Amino acid sequence: MIRGLRRALFTMSCVLTFSLVSSPSVAAGGDDVLFERLASAAPKLNRQVLRYALDASSCAVRNGVESPERLAVIDFSLPSSEQRMWIFDLATQRVVLRDLVAHGRNSGDHEATAFSNVLGSYQSSLGLFRAAESYNGRHGYSLRLDGLEPGVNDLARERAIVIHGADYVDPDWVSAYGRIGRSLGCPAVRQDVVNLVVDNLKGGQLVFKYYPDQQWLQTSGLLNCDDATVAAARNHLASLSQGS
Repeated sequence: MIRGLRRALFTMSCVLTFSLVSSPSVAAGGDDVLFERLASAAPKLNRQVLRYALDASSCAVRNGVESPERLAVIDFSLPSSEQRMWIFDLATQRVVLRDLVAHGRNSGDHEATAFSNVLGSYQSSLGLFRAAESYNGRHGYSLRLDGLEPGVNDLARERAIVIHGADYVDPDWVSAYGRIGRSLGCPAVRQDVVNLVVDNLKGGQLVFKYYPDQQWLQTSGLLNCDDATVAAARNHLASLSQGS
């Protein structure tokens, strides 16, 4: 389960890339222009969830990570029968895609309520992730994720938490069972959109997964970006750089 953290923020292996020219950036965490434009583009996304996503991303940027070109927001407080994943283009402040996304089989049935960073838990995990490299595996075209919050999601790569297509992520499942199918912890998407999702997120974009877990909200280093957290993050990033 999510445990309280006030230590290093990120587990990263490489630097993100970015090129937003004269556009609002997640670098300015309180940028109301960007927030309002994204909120207007996605009226069904809870405004507080969007604010959390931008705040977490901004903290990452202020700690030496370059801003992404795109940002995915997954709201696990919504049931799996609803379209609860949004992908934003930050340059145009538009929605690239809104669609279904699965949660882990041990996170819940119709709704996700339990989250983990543990190998073999088959649960989803929360927080901010870096979308890394694409690859072709047993699920076809897929995308590896690196969790950026130690203790919360930093074992994502070891757990093989990836974005991939799945036949059970389909509106027909909702009609038949009242929900879509569940994964082993991966944010699986519809087969029809997996190429679009992977191509838009690979290479260093950010993915934010939300649930109103109060312990995580109160202790997340990314959501509570204070001076002590900034110092810890810089030390952690430096150690990772030396080890790479």
